[in-house]
Amino acid sequence: MTSIGIIGSEGRMGVALAAAISEAGQRSCGVDKGGNVAKLAADADVIVDFSSPAALEATLDACTAAGTPIVIGTTGLEERHHYLIDDAARDIAVLQTGNTSLGVTLLAHLVREAAARLDADWDIEVVEMHHRMKVDAPSGTALLLGQAAAEGRGIDLATCSERGRDGVTGARGHGKIGFASLRGGTIAGDHDVIFAGPEEMITLSHRAENRMIFARGAVRAARWLIGQKPGRYTMPQVLGLSEQR
Repeated sequence: MTSIGIIGSEGRMGVALAAAISEAGQRSCGVDKGGNVAKLAADADVIVDFSSPAALEATLDACTAAGTPIVIGTTGLEERHHYLIDDAARDIAVLQTGNTSLGVTLLAHLVREAAARLDADWDIEVVEMHHRMKVDAPSGTALLLGQAAAEGRGIDLATCSERGRDGVTGARGHGKIGFASLRGGTIAGDHDVIFAGPEEMITLSHRAENRMIFARGAVRAARWLIGQKPGRYTMPQVLGLSEQR
């Protein structure tokens, strides 16, 4: 039986993860703020972290010291967090993603394929809506989908995106990838990637009905990650999908 450690086990995602781990017939253990992360990393076969960017460095240090692989689903990461992840991945297996849903993973693959085949005359807009309590925008999933579109086009998302339009912004930039974020209610996560071309439009969509989809995907990723060599891994690899890097 695999032992899966949960960072933030009493939070909404932590509770969902514990349920998904039990559903899969595996054993869970966990800590919350102030808990002994080092002991958890030493006792578990793999760690899953959906907690907060502020807690990530300590968790990575504990996992590296224990030689324990980790799945990181925390969103709102900054550039320095990715440096920390890259550093840890020299010693342990790390899977970091903006979304652990298997459906979103496949959606990103389809977005990448569509963007590669539709030229810049097709405008790309990523629209996401989440519950009123979400603190970061665009969502990690929106950024994941935007990155997939950018990879398909062979462009740099950081320099080719438009966000937060307000007032007289001027015409939409040719070839840019746009983002729009909506907040309200208790929505677990809705995402649309719109390809708007001359006189036609394609929309690729995903609707999250319950956060259990993220928990189940994370459990599948965690079990897959056990035994992998040190390095940085992605959800498409869990599903056996080819991915541009």
